[in-house]
Amino acid sequence: MRFEADAIERLDKFLARMLPQHSRTKIKKLLDEEGATVNGASRLPAFKLQPGDVVEVGEIPTTPPHDDDPVPMELDVLFEDEDVLVLNKPRGLAVHPAPSQKAPTLVNGLLARPHGLSRAAGGWRPGIVHRLDKDTTGLMVVAKNDVAHFALAKQFSSKTAERRYAAVVRGDLQRERLTVDAPIGRSPNSPIKMAVVADGKPAVTHVKRLGRCDLGTVVACRLETGRTHQIRVHLAGIGHSVLGDHLYAPPEFQSCPMQLHAALLAFDHPASGERIVFFAPPPEDFLGSAFLSRADLEVW
Repeated sequence: MRFEADAIERLDKFLARMLPQHSRTKIKKLLDEEGATVNGASRLPAFKLQPGDVVEVGEIPTTPPHDDDPVPMELDVLFEDEDVLVLNKPRGLAVHPAPSQKAPTLVNGLLARPHGLSRAAGGWRPGIVHRLDKDTTGLMVVAKNDVAHFALAKQFSSKTAERRYAAVVRGDLQRERLTVDAPIGRSPNSPIKMAVVADGKPAVTHVKRLGRCDLGTVVACRLETGRTHQIRVHLAGIGHSVLGDHLYAPPEFQSCPMQLHAALLAFDHPASGERIVFFAPPPEDFLGSAFLSRADLEVW
C-alpha cells in the first residue's frame, strides 16, 4: 500500500488515520519491525512526516493459520534433555507461523511433542531462540523452558553462541578469506527482500573459501550479527549469490535447491554450563559436500 502525506504529522498517527481497521498497537508493531518506509527509508513511529512524503506499507500481520495447532511431523532431533532440543531443520519448513505462511511450521511440529516449550518469545514462537530461513537447512537449538530460553538468548546476543554455515555460491570466488561489513535493512524496492542500505542495522559476515565445484564456489560463513537474510544479502552484494536463492540470485542460478546449510552450532548448556558443539552434514542435494568437513568450520 502506498500513501502520500498531506500535512505535517507523526508517522504512527498518519497510518492510524489511513488504516482505521488496524489498532494503534498493530501499527506500532508494524513500524517497530520496519514494515513501513518513508521515501524508501525505515522510520520510527514518532517521525514527523512532511507534505508530499511517500509512505509505503508492506503486509500487515494478522493472526496466522496454524498459530498454536500441534501437527505431528518427523523431526531430525540430534539432542534433547529437559532444557533444550537440537535439531537439523529440513529445507522447505518455515520455523514459525506467519500470516503469509499457510503450511504447518516447525513450531507446530514441536507443539506435537510430549514436552513443553518456552514461552519467552511470544505466542507465535514458543521455544524459538533463533531462526533459519524456510529454505535453509541445518542446526537449530530450541528452548524447552523460559530459564533455558533467556540463557540461550543471552549467548546469541553476546556472540558466545557460535554458528557456522556452508554455502555454494555462483562464480569463482578467488579470495581465501574476506569480511563483508555492510548494514542491512528493508529493501526500498520490495516488501519481501532485505538489502544493503545506508541506514540499515550493522551486519558483519566472515567468509572462507573451501573449494571450487562444477557450478560455483563452496564457502563457509561465520556471523557476527544475525540480520534477516544476512548471508544471502551479503553474498549477493559481492556478486556471489547463493545458488538456488529465489530472492537474491539471478534467474539462471535458481534451478537447484537453495545451497545454504547451518552446519555447526556451539553453545554453553543453560543448566550445566558445559560447552557443547553439534555438526550436521548437509543434505544429499548440497553440491559442495566433498569440500565440507567439521574441522573446516571449527578451526576458524
